[in-house]
Formats: sequence, structure tokens, C-alpha cells
Amino acid sequence: MKQEEIIKGFEQLGILMTSLGTNKEWENFSVGVTESEYLNLQTIINRQVSYNGWFTKENVRESLLNIGSRLNYKLVRNWTSSYTFSTDPKTVAVIMAGNIPLVGFHDFLSVLLSGNKIVAKLSSDDKTLLPALVHHLIEFVPGLKERIVFTFGRIGDIDAVIATGSNNSMQYFEQYFGKYPNIFRKSRTSIAVLKGDETKDEIKNLGSDIFDHFGLGCRNVSHLMLPEGFELSRFFEGVVSFGDVINNNKYGNNYDYNKAVYLMNKLEILDNNFCLLRESKELFSPLSMIHYQFYKDQSEIDEFIKENENKIQVVVGRDFLKYGQAQCPALDDYADGVDVMAWLGKL
Repeated sequence: MKQEEIIKGFEQLGILMTSLGTNKEWENFSVGVTESEYLNLQTIINRQVSYNGWFTKENVRESLLNIGSRLNYKLVRNWTSSYTFSTDPKTVAVIMAGNIPLVGFHDFLSVLLSGNKIVAKLSSDDKTLLPALVHHLIEFVPGLKERIVFTFGRIGDIDAVIATGSNNSMQYFEQYFGKYPNIFRKSRTSIAVLKGDETKDEIKNLGSDIFDHFGLGCRNVSHLMLPEGFELSRFFEGVVSFGDVINNNKYGNNYDYNKAVYLMNKLEILDNNFCLLRESKELFSPLSMIHYQFYKDQSEIDEFIKENENKIQVVVGRDFLKYGQAQCPALDDYADGVDVMAWLGKL
């Protein structure tokens, strides 16, 4: 099967995902599926929250749109053109996380575009959305049927593995899959570096980097670096439009718990009724809480980033990734900075 055929199949899938992501009504067969099939996918989207309380229909559609918009032919062709792949397909296991919808899609895409076969071990928290989409991908490219296997249990014969999980998962990954060529990813988070003169729109966009997907992703900002003298009220004013996150039961429970713990221990926090701020140099913060620290000069920023480079996924700011773009990685913006396509090309 030629890579060209696979790219065109993913392009058609991208059209479908973008339409679903923007919640458009079915208009014609340009999306690649019938009206009844399209309505069935809408139902699957709406039901995700019953499987996983974090997967609201808004969050699922956001993931569909972010991914689908990057699957156009030109973008994918330009991305893959600089790589060389073997003509001998390998079987690559991809152990997927389930923290945000379709979080393992990029690995899925990479394995197939590199000409290999995939055994995708789905997270129990995200087990229906990708198979539903792949059902139609196989309709677009029937030859892919023999290259895709989904599993929830034991992984059989494989040649390599990509695994994403928590820090606690690393021991399991090493024990069972360390003998294979591998990419193991553990917990990371993201930070934002503010100059101090950000506009209201920039801070609002920063709010997306923090609160999209309720802050569950490794690309979500959990730590702010602020210039000395920055008025924290400006931050609270800029993100006030994200207050609806508190209406999600799971997020609200985390907020109430963390607030109670810190108040009971008489630890100083700031509160805007849906988000807690705590001054701390700790990189990772509890869900619903954001850590912040003040810096004097650029050297403090550089030092903090260097000290935590193996734990930071994304840095957001004027001199870094644009505000509001943390959840919109480009095709060549690889998790943990590991070039998956180059690694696949060397198998």
C-alpha cells in the first residue's frame, strides 16, 4: 500500500473530524459518510461523558477539531516528505493514555504513515472514540484493515512499543516491554512565562492553555512565571470567562477538596471560586490549582526551564509558543521532543 493512499485516507478522515468538531449538520457525502453514519458519530460523541466524566461533548469536539484541521493533504505530505521508511512493515504496539480525548492519535497516525502495523492498547477511559473513527478510515482505505488491531488485554507479538502513562507506569513498561525498541513517556506538564504587559486577550488565551480539557493534559499550563510586581488580579480578570469549569462535578470536587486541604492547613492561597492560585516553585500543581512564582530577570526563567526540561512539555509566552496554542500541536511538534517518525524509520 502506498503512503499516498494512506495520506488521502487521513485527509478524508480529517474532513469528517473537522465537521464533527465544529458540530455541523450533515450536508452531503463530502464528509465521506452517510447521514445516518454521521448522526451515529454525533451520538458517540455525546455519550463519551457517560464513559468518562471528563469527556464532555465540548472537550471531545475540541480534540476532533484540533486533530482534524491538521490532516489536510499538504500538511501531512510536507511532514512525511523528509523521512525514509523501511519497506518491511513492523508491528508497533501503542499503549495509549486516556487523560484527554484521542490523546494517542498522533502515534496512531505516525505508525500507519510510516508503513507499519499498529496494535493499539486503548485506555479504559477512552475506548470507543478512536475505533468509531477508524471504522470509517478503513472504509476510505480498505487496505488498512490488516494493519490495525485494537486491544484491551494482553499484547501479542510485536517488534517495538510506544507507551504513554504516569511516572508509576514506567516500572511496568520497563518490565514488560523494555526488551523491545521503545519510546516510554511519563508525566509532564507545561508552564507560561508572562512579560507583565499582556493584553486581556492574551491572558484570556492563556486561560485556554490552562483550562481546556480541565487541565488534564501534559500540554496544559500548571505553573506561571510572573515578573515581580505583577498584579494577580489581572490574571483572575483575564480568565473569568472559564468559570463554567466548576460546573463539572469531577473538576468541582477537586476544587473543593484542594481548597479545604489548604485552608485546614492554614496555607496561603488565592481563590476566584473556580481556580486556586498558590505561590510555589513546584512545577506540578493539583488539579484546579495553579502554581506561580515571581522572577527578577531572564536568567531566572532560563534556570527554571533548564532545571525542569525533562518535566516540561510546552512553554507558553510571547517568546515561546503563542498563547492559546498549547492544545494545538503541529504534526512535527513531538511529545517529549522525541521524533517518533525518525524513530519509526530506523526500526
